[in-house]
Amino acid sequence: MAVGNQPDLAREVERLRDELALREQEAANRERQLERYAADLRETYKEERARSRELVRALSNAVEARDAYTSKHAERVTAYALELARALGTTLANTAEIEFGFLLHDIGKVAVPDAILWKPGPLTDKERALMAQHPLIGAEIVRGIEFLGPAAEVVRSHHERWDGKGYPDGLRGEQIPLAARVFAVADVLDALTTERPYRHASPLPVARQMIVAESGRQFDPQVVDAFCTISDEELERIRSDIQ
Repeated sequence: MAVGNQPDLAREVERLRDELALREQEAANRERQLERYAADLRETYKEERARSRELVRALSNAVEARDAYTSKHAERVTAYALELARALGTTLANTAEIEFGFLLHDIGKVAVPDAILWKPGPLTDKERALMAQHPLIGAEIVRGIEFLGPAAEVVRSHHERWDGKGYPDGLRGEQIPLAARVFAVADVLDALTTERPYRHASPLPVARQMIVAESGRQFDPQVVDAFCTISDEELERIRSDIQ
């Protein structure tokens, strides 16, 4: 009886093998299709992100075009801030929205009159008050653009101080967003080492000493400590590459 059933059993085994092979082929086809979908999504994401970055750089350039004294400032300070974020060991440098915030930190200056932006001498109290509104105005501008939302905290808080004496909100210590604390050091570094009509640029070692002296007052001490780990050569490379 068992012998008589052997052909049927063999056919059933063969049928099961064929069905298994078919299922494996279908699974492989689905996997390849999913891989294609994933590749298409990655490519679409990269294209969208590239277009977003182009738009942000265009906005940044438009801001700097109004200020004769800050040519390439946004690009340099962004490069400094990203390097500092890496030295601090955070993920900020890998977050495109934070990079956008670095680039657009001064976008609120579009609402500041040219007479103030281009004034070669010290500002009056009234003029300083108007200038101090640019973080609030800038935050409102970027907050209204969906993909720039997370950048608003850098734009609003980049003039806050660790000791609470900054503006516009008088935030203190860790109340200040970390990205803004990082950016504050990078911003002052670029300001100190860049030639301005009202003062000469400071050599990098002097600028570094001035920043260290403000640790715990103007700047987050941990951010300053991370800044001190970045070599002069690396900072000089960034400065010379972005002129």
